[in-house]
Amino acid sequence: MNSTVWIVDSYEEALAKNIVIVCLGFIINCINGMLVVTFFSNLMFSRDSRYILYIHLVINDMLMIFVSVTLYVLSYASPLVNVSWCCILMALGATTFMITPLNLAGMAIERFIAICKPLHHSQICTPQRTFIFICLLWVLGAMPSLVDIIILFSVQPISFFRSLILCYSFNLFPSKAHRDNTTASQVIYMSLVWIILIYTYCRVLFTARKAVLKGSANKAQSTILLHGIQLLLCMLSYITPFMYLTITPFFPHHRTKITFCIYLLTNIMPRLLSPLIYGVRDQKFVKQMKDYFTCRVIIVKIVPS
Repeated sequence: MNSTVWIVDSYEEALAKNIVIVCLGFIINCINGMLVVTFFSNLMFSRDSRYILYIHLVINDMLMIFVSVTLYVLSYASPLVNVSWCCILMALGATTFMITPLNLAGMAIERFIAICKPLHHSQICTPQRTFIFICLLWVLGAMPSLVDIIILFSVQPISFFRSLILCYSFNLFPSKAHRDNTTASQVIYMSLVWIILIYTYCRVLFTARKAVLKGSANKAQSTILLHGIQLLLCMLSYITPFMYLTITPFFPHHRTKITFCIYLLTNIMPRLLSPLIYGVRDQKFVKQMKDYFTCRVIIVKIVPS
C-alpha cells in the first residue's frame, strides 16, 4: 500500500491526481458491487464453494481499494493522522493485501479437487467448510499486522497512540523488528501460495490428458494460470521501491508523477482484473448478471410511466 508523496505537488496537479484515483476506485468498486449483488440475487451461487471464494475475493478487493484510496487522499488532504486511526487503516490495508494471494490459493485448491477428486468434491468443498476457510484466511492475513501492532506497543508509550503522524507504513512501523516481520511473513505466505499454484496446475495438467475430463480440466488449467497471472500483478507492490529507484534517476524532475503512475500500476489496476478474469469468463454468472440488471432497468423505465 504505497501512496507516498515525496515532494509537494502544485494544487492543480494534486487535485487532478486525487480525482483520478477517487474516480478509478469508485468505478472499480461499482463494478465489483454489481458482482456482489449478482451473487446474492441467486441462491445457487451461495451453495457453490467456487462462487463463495470468488465473491470473497471481490469483497476483499473492494475493502482494499477503499483503504488504499482513503490513505492516498489523506496524504494530500490531511497528512497528519492520529496514530490509532493510522494503525487501523494500515492493519486493514495490509490484511486485505495478504488475503488476496491466500484466496487465490484457495480457489486453485477448489479447482484441483473438482477436477482431480470429483467424487469427493461435494463432501470436501461444502459452503460451511468454505466459510470456515475464509475465516482462516482472515486470521492468517491479520497475523502480520497484529504482530506489528504488538511490537509497536512494546517499544512506544501509550501517549504515542494519541499523537499525530504521517500515515505511511515506514513511519508507523520503522524498527528492524517490523521490517523482519514484514519480510518473513511475505516470503512465507508467497512461497506457500506459489507452491500450491504450481502443484495444482501440474496435477490438473496431468488430468487434462484423460479424454473423459479433458474439457473441464483444460478450463481449470487455464483458470489456475490466470490465478498465477493475478498473483504476479499483486506482487508488483513488492518491487515498488525498486521500480521507483530505477526510474527516477532518468526523470528526476518528475518524481511525483512517477510515484503516481507506479501507485496506479501496483495498487489500483490489479484490482480491476478480478471481475474481468473470473466474472466475465463464467457464463452462469454473466447470464445471471444480465438477467438481473436488465430486469431492474425495465422496471425503472416502466414505473415512471
